[in-house]
Amino acid sequence: MSIKDALLVLTTYPQATATTAIQYAVTFAEFMNCRMTAFAADLRIEVPRSVFGNSMLNISGMVAAETRKSKDNTLALLAAFNSEAEKRGVPYETIHENGLAGEIPGLMAEYARLKDVTIIPISDTDDVDQWHAETIAFQSGRPILVVPERSQQTPFKLDTVAVAWDYSRTAARAVADAIPLLQRAKTVRILTVTNEKVFDASRATYELATHLSRHGISVAVDEIDAGGKDIGTVMEQFIAANKIDLMVMGAYGHSRLREFVLGGATKSMLSKPPVPVFLSH
Repeated sequence: MSIKDALLVLTTYPQATATTAIQYAVTFAEFMNCRMTAFAADLRIEVPRSVFGNSMLNISGMVAAETRKSKDNTLALLAAFNSEAEKRGVPYETIHENGLAGEIPGLMAEYARLKDVTIIPISDTDDVDQWHAETIAFQSGRPILVVPERSQQTPFKLDTVAVAWDYSRTAARAVADAIPLLQRAKTVRILTVTNEKVFDASRATYELATHLSRHGISVAVDEIDAGGKDIGTVMEQFIAANKIDLMVMGAYGHSRLREFVLGGATKSMLSKPPVPVFLSH
């Protein structure tokens, strides 16, 4: 697999995606020499007619103002993306959709199914981005790259990449999807956290290192005892100690009606990713 066609999804409401995240995504496309498509959608707000009749508030005016806010954010974000892509010479296109709040994540997942990877900026203060990430990760069948908006890591770089390895199917899928990135990294570290859960496998970590070496990837193997800490804390400490630029891991979870039930590491990395995280399900 190679990464030749990437998607960037932009949030327009209630908060607009930060322009630093757009810059990061475009430098990813520049680094990988791939095409980048930006998706943004105007939010369509529908209010039951009974609300208009029973309220003294100017509901129609409020709805119009919020709808305009979303549309203005859409136009501004797509213009910022176009400008950045042209400046860096990245081939690009844009998708301008509209829909109800509950429809937009599904639209994103549909477009993501036709891309090699989808980049999703994650805000510290808005759960909408996490909702988008969960939907795309579990419904698109393609890998995602979640990027913390607060990160000042621009441009995209792959000096040191870590792979979270727990012998699971999702971890194996993430490794396979991430090989084009691992091949470009200066340093790759395999992280296995012991005494945190029981591994359902009889294979050793060095066997993954052997497999990756056949793809021209040289790795270091790190086995860390959880020591009673939760998996998210262990991973965050490892990332900080080793100056990790990108974390690769499997996304564990399942859907219960309209709510995603996430594994501990997945929940931690999606809610507040300490660095960009490449996830596959």
